[in-house]
Amino acid sequence: MPDQEQAEIRLIVARMRQEHEDYDVAINAMIQTGCEALRIQRMKKKKLVIKDRLTKLEDQIIPDIIA
Repeated sequence: MPDQEQAEIRLIVARMRQEHEDYDVAINAMIQTGCEALRIQRMKKKKLVIKDRLTKLEDQIIPDIIA
């Protein structure tokens, strides 16, 4: 993978990690304030989608090493 492409993916990963963390903070705040369960569940689902995308991008960056 070219260095430029890898750098772009790393930048996207960093942004997505921040977004994932922001969702975590928002979900915790919603739980503490007693927000309705359906809204919390939707936020958790969005957070999970971000986590799945993160995993796929990180797999592109880290090469497969056969032991």
